[in-house]
Amino acid sequence: MADKPRLQPGPDHPITVRPSTERVVVTVAGKVVADSRNALTLQEANYPPAYYVPLTDVDRSLLERTSTTTYCPYKGEAGYYSIPVGGEKSVDAIWEYAEPFDAVAPIVNHVAFYPNRVDSIETTPL
Repeated sequence: MADKPRLQPGPDHPITVRPSTERVVVTVAGKVVADSRNALTLQEANYPPAYYVPLTDVDRSLLERTSTTTYCPYKGEAGYYSIPVGGEKSVDAIWEYAEPFDAVAPIVNHVAFYPNRVDSIETTPL
């Protein structure tokens, strides 16, 4: 990763990570993939907020690691999981930063879900 740019969040590209004030439940094909009262909300620049759910609140038996990786100069290298019960729609539906950069360190051991690759991401106030 030494040849990849590494940027710090700032006024032109802010990133905040806060404990979520909501319970987050993710479902695919009638199965609960995640159910958490301990999610984090990551807000990056003007992107929609993303819920990062602790891996301990995810049914990992439903996940399959893929070889897909992406790189974010603010967060680091992301790895992906598919949810086979969801079929083609749920390929690479989940991402995680196993070694996130310091600015987003709290998201370690958490995963996030693409809303269009799962059936639902429901939130209710805690």
